[in-house]
Amino acid sequence: MGFLKKKKVKKPVESSNEIRGPVIGIDLGTTYSCVGIYRYGAVEIIANDQGYRITPSYVAFTESERLLGNAAKNQAVRNPNNTVYDSKRLIGRVYGDPNVSKDMFHWPFGVASENGRPVIQVVYKGEQKSFTPEEISAMILQYMKHTAEAYLGQKVYEAVVTVPAYFNDSQRQATKDAATIAGLRVMRIINEPTAAAIAYGLEDTGGEKNILIYDLGGGTFDVSVLSIDEGIFEVKSTAGDTHLGGEDFDNLIVEYLMKEFKEQYSINGKGSITSDLQKYYLCLYSLRFEYLTTPVFKKTLEYIGTALDDAKLSVRQIDEVVLVGGSTRIPKIRNLIEEYFSGILGTRTKINTDINPDEAIAYGAAVQGAILAGDKSEQVLIL
Repeated sequence: MGFLKKKKVKKPVESSNEIRGPVIGIDLGTTYSCVGIYRYGAVEIIANDQGYRITPSYVAFTESERLLGNAAKNQAVRNPNNTVYDSKRLIGRVYGDPNVSKDMFHWPFGVASENGRPVIQVVYKGEQKSFTPEEISAMILQYMKHTAEAYLGQKVYEAVVTVPAYFNDSQRQATKDAATIAGLRVMRIINEPTAAAIAYGLEDTGGEKNILIYDLGGGTFDVSVLSIDEGIFEVKSTAGDTHLGGEDFDNLIVEYLMKEFKEQYSINGKGSITSDLQKYYLCLYSLRFEYLTTPVFKKTLEYIGTALDDAKLSVRQIDEVVLVGGSTRIPKIRNLIEEYFSGILGTRTKINTDINPDEAIAYGAAVQGAILAGDKSEQVLIL
């Protein structure tokens, strides 16, 4: 992936346009999305109609209806060709982009070219349909909008939406277009690492600081180095892998289980599994899991080194690290990060893990939404 040029991001100010209601914060993720609102002196992450605080970024089309979120993901195995996910990977790109070709290889649904742009092809209610990535993302954003409205008991018209720091202008504009289709006015597009830093109130800690955001989610990994001085964010570098995350760990476990299963039943890959085989059980202890996945975990440390080199900073110059993304809950990952920044070189870098890593980006977006909405409460000002 390419790296982002340095860019100053000013601290949010009130919008001169009329705001018609609460400003929500939306983390539109590759694998999961999340929505939050700041009110009554705190950020509230809003659960969807299934009771989950994070929502799979899935849209499914069937003979009778369109499904979103958990309902869409739960039927994906039965309806793979018409279940769309990872649409964020396509948004704002051209069909000829090499990344589009690579991603298409992994998807069961069709992707075609329309005026040089990728469109997603599915069968919906018995008819062939084509949707742009913006339209698919709009469906997810609209679902998050409705989730917030059901919780708040009022209409929502404005939002702060997050994007990866490496998104270019085309991808950012396409994200805004998706929000417009969803019936939302985007008050601001902010970088995901910036949102994570805001969630921890790092912009108001005084003095100049260097912050590293380590974001390991379900399908992507990003590491960003920010400098913060007097409330102004500067993205100094980004690095990562758009195909590295929790799904890779799942695949490693599945491969291990398949290998053990074949050995237990002496299957050479040519025979078939008969119904008289007894059920297969295997206890996967944490040590075995770490043995399988640690090489992938250590690969993320290489990207940290790349980001630090690009930012022309040493490990000792990083004041704080923020862990974001559900995969950062894994104890081995946290141990490796702590060793990288503290154990090996004896630095005193602070590792921030207090906020739910699945929710931290939406949390920061919600805080920024409150500031844009003109919230002057002391709690907002000190965050």
